[in-house]
Amino acid sequence: MAKLVSIVCNGSEPKNLYPTFILGSAAAAAGDKVILFFTPGAAPALKKGVLDEIKAKGMPDMIELVEGVQNLGGRILLCELALEAKDLKKEDFRDGIEIVGATSFMAEIKDAQVTFSF
Repeated sequence: MAKLVSIVCNGSEPKNLYPTFILGSAAAAAGDKVILFFTPGAAPALKKGVLDEIKAKGMPDMIELVEGVQNLGGRILLCELALEAKDLKKEDFRDGIEIVGATSFMAEIKDAQVTFSF
């Protein structure tokens, strides 16, 4: 039976991003419902073109991970506080990013069986 897996990403460095997307894509591939939530500190990573530049020896291709999550129905949410805090606009972000408030995120994951934070 599918689980709800919630992953919070707190930073825009590879040490935050790789675990978020690796576990997210693995859960989505296993048939689980996946919600990734990016805090304001992680928001810069979701800007157009940023994830495309992230490469690490021995690690999977970041774009394949991101597209894997999205293609398997996973959702990528961004905290709305990031817009003002980081002086960003909705159009600055990759396609498929949903901008939501923390309250909406908490309501979405109220029944999550698995939660991670990186």
